[in-house]
Amino acid sequence: MAKPMPQEALTPSVRRGLNAPSAREGGKSGAFDPFRERLQKILPPLAVFVLFVGGWELLVQLLRIPPYLVPKPSDIVKAASDNASNLLTSVSTTVMEAVVGFLASVVIGILMAILLALSKTIEKSVYPYAIILQTIPIVAVAPIIVIWFGAGLNAIVIISFIISFFPILSNTLIGLHSTDRNMTNLFDLYNATKLQTMWRLRIPAALPYIVAGLKISCSMSVIGAIVGEYIAGIGGGKGGLGYAITVATNKLHTPYLFACGLSASLVGICFFLLINRLSRWLLSSWHESEMRH
Repeated sequence: MAKPMPQEALTPSVRRGLNAPSAREGGKSGAFDPFRERLQKILPPLAVFVLFVGGWELLVQLLRIPPYLVPKPSDIVKAASDNASNLLTSVSTTVMEAVVGFLASVVIGILMAILLALSKTIEKSVYPYAIILQTIPIVAVAPIIVIWFGAGLNAIVIISFIISFFPILSNTLIGLHSTDRNMTNLFDLYNATKLQTMWRLRIPAALPYIVAGLKISCSMSVIGAIVGEYIAGIGGGKGGLGYAITVATNKLHTPYLFACGLSASLVGICFFLLINRLSRWLLSSWHESEMRH
């Protein structure tokens, strides 16, 4: 029987590997620290944000750029605080319009995808028109929508729906067509109906694709709401971010213009984080994309 090689004959890196505590022995390297993991996720983007904002503030001050051209971050914060009530009203109006348009696109998009997946004939007949609806510029369609439904909430919600509808439809349809063929054959072997196969097999298998479509559409619904407010929005105290951006542009109030744009971005980020949390709740227990490794 061969004698084990003494540790003195090994390289330093190999000796460190042999002497390191393993996860089974309770070593710190194998322990899961959620606070440390969360800190490692937050620190890099936070550091980049601080450097970016600080560099922006310093550069504008050194170059003495007028605020109506490029405002400093402090100017943007001041404009947001001075117009806080109007900004909150605009944000809440845009959020309400985007949520209604997004929910409508989710319900109609998923139901339509299921209908198309149940029948190849219906899919070949209807799906090309969904593609055409997506490719038509919304600026060309919006005046017709205003004529049919009037300016205001109805037209804005419809515009938000049109922009956010197609990603959900296409991703759901791809997911429904990506079901494992062996599992489909198994359901056929047990004489399952098309609706039973759809509800118990194809829809659960398509959940990752559906969630991917939701992540795209949730941000696009905010864009659609703001575009709708540009074209069909109402002014006054109930106007959304699109109306506020238009007014700030006409008055050359650039700091408030930046504040409105950043507010729209934050709304889109919040929507995405909510859908991301929904994705983890639905997929973390079984799908590789959300499982913790």
